[in-house]
Amino acid sequence: MMVGNAPSDSVSIENDTQPAESSGTFSLENILGDNHEILEHPGLKQQELDASTTAAKGWDEESTNLPAAEGFCVECEDQPAQMSCKECKDDYCEVCFAAQHRKGTRKMHVVTLLAGTSTKSVKKERNDTSSTTTDGQIEGEEADEDADMEDNSDVELDRIAAGPSTALSAQFLGAQPAVGANVGEWFVERSKYIPLRLSLPERKYLRLLDAALQVSEYTDKIDTLGFGLSKAKRIVQQIRELCAILSGLVLSADYKLGQELFTNRDFQRNEEFYKQIFELGRRHKIMNPDKMRTTYGKLIYLLQDSQSPEVEDMLNFSCVKPIKTVYTVLEKHDALKLLRDDLISVATKEIYADGRSRRDVQKDIKSKERAIETLATRYQREGLDQEQVRQCLYSIGDNHAFLRTNRDPCERMIHYLKTYFHHTQAKDPKHSLAIRSGRGGARLSHDHAKQYAYVLQSLTLWREILHDMFRLWSLAEQDLLSESISYRLRDTGQGLNRVQAAPKTLRMMHTILQRAQQSVGSWVGSSAIHMGDHNVPNALMFIDKYSQIYRILLPVCNTLSQIPSLADKPALHSYIEGEFGSTDNCIREILSDFFRHGFDGSGADNFFDAGSCIDGRLTSAWNWCAQLEKKRYFPVFLLTGFIGFDGEW
Repeated sequence: MMVGNAPSDSVSIENDTQPAESSGTFSLENILGDNHEILEHPGLKQQELDASTTAAKGWDEESTNLPAAEGFCVECEDQPAQMSCKECKDDYCEVCFAAQHRKGTRKMHVVTLLAGTSTKSVKKERNDTSSTTTDGQIEGEEADEDADMEDNSDVELDRIAAGPSTALSAQFLGAQPAVGANVGEWFVERSKYIPLRLSLPERKYLRLLDAALQVSEYTDKIDTLGFGLSKAKRIVQQIRELCAILSGLVLSADYKLGQELFTNRDFQRNEEFYKQIFELGRRHKIMNPDKMRTTYGKLIYLLQDSQSPEVEDMLNFSCVKPIKTVYTVLEKHDALKLLRDDLISVATKEIYADGRSRRDVQKDIKSKERAIETLATRYQREGLDQEQVRQCLYSIGDNHAFLRTNRDPCERMIHYLKTYFHHTQAKDPKHSLAIRSGRGGARLSHDHAKQYAYVLQSLTLWREILHDMFRLWSLAEQDLLSESISYRLRDTGQGLNRVQAAPKTLRMMHTILQRAQQSVGSWVGSSAIHMGDHNVPNALMFIDKYSQIYRILLPVCNTLSQIPSLADKPALHSYIEGEFGSTDNCIREILSDFFRHGFDGSGADNFFDAGSCIDGRLTSAWNWCAQLEKKRYFPVFLLTGFIGFDGEW
């Protein structure tokens, strides 16, 4: 062997004559030998050295050791920094700064607005009026608004995030004005995000769209890592196939209109028809979250792909048009005064029959019908007939029904919490809300007072989210259908999903979170909001997640409300007395278990996926639902008519 001409690395290996070293040489002889288990590939050592000095860069890996990226909040690490604290020497976003500097000595820290931050988006929560440096000033000075905002929704978000006065917040964001009270601008603000109820002819086309989406295999053929045609060509092929199916269904349902579609045989000329059909499906889904549970995802992903410039050029037409809302219909015909008419409270109110005589109910029904006819006659005009005015009023009534079904269970659970439990100490050690990590599946450790506050703030946050669900849904669709925000197809641990940022939805969520924090006065746990990661891949998953809250709370509320009536039957009364001691103890046991283990950080493999973050609270509640059959009070649920948490009752 010509050792002298060998590379230096080879020389050093050849010169090492220790048995341990030679026995570990990566060679064919040693690989086939008896000591193959101790062998190590020479490239692995270099990889380990590189890994020790370089942080992991996997797309879905979370590192707790890395500092926040430059320009981002040091606390949540996912929001742009808006202000800098001189004493802390850290940069924060608005929500995290308010949470970290709410009380104590930190409340007196001096804050400096970072360059490029609008002072209108900052609301200072202090009694003093300290001035700041030249980067920005908080003392009532208004900065110029960005001139390059994409659309009116950004302006709207700025106005909301600016923090309206208390009176204005109660007027715009609070409960519906009472009958006979001055409605002000409440209905004007709400109607901007209330979709118009579908008419009978529109419902016929909705059924055709749903049938076409049922047989479509769009996501199966597009959201795959297979080979063949390019993705853009596959998307165009699938969209045209769906439009062709729709045309055939329209021909069978309405021969005259179908004949016109087939006469042209040109998708581009029928652009308005397809836009209208797709808009009907989106509008119907927002008003009825329980409907189109398997087809709405296909529809929104199809429209998302159609917004791609490459696809739109190949398709030669657009599939997306704005949602038709009550506000846009009335604004088009100069009839917005309808929304400020005090009679609208009577025309759109919900009529309850619980505990009321038939005579009182019939009286309310007749007064509501008279109010609807009065408004329909008063505000009809050219292009806006009485039936369209009625549709607008019925749509606002549908919004009230949505709030009652989705938001009011949160109010009822908050009432149960305040009625049956003390906010600082447990009335009975057996029904204490204290939890400890590792016991009963809990991942958090809270005493009674801390868990009480944690549950209260979680329910308050859910109530605020559901109150603004239509606004959030509108922003979510804007993010999903944005031409400037692309998505990535990634394996999130639950299959391939479209991971896409949702800046407008996330910004509104931070505003709602801040409002909830101000409402409860303190905050327990993390304020991190997952959006565009492997936990909540996109805005569609976010909307789907929070539209399920009532599925958890409503069955629990219905069971609790029916327990006293169960005790009226002698046999069931003896069962409740023997098992729980009394109906009051039965209710308190169900509530204490739900408030403990429905908010204990469980439901995932790590704290980042569950724990105390904003989305993890809902994960814990779903985990409690999955464990309900193992609870000793489960027969009580069955006796009250409980079927499941799938929306049926």
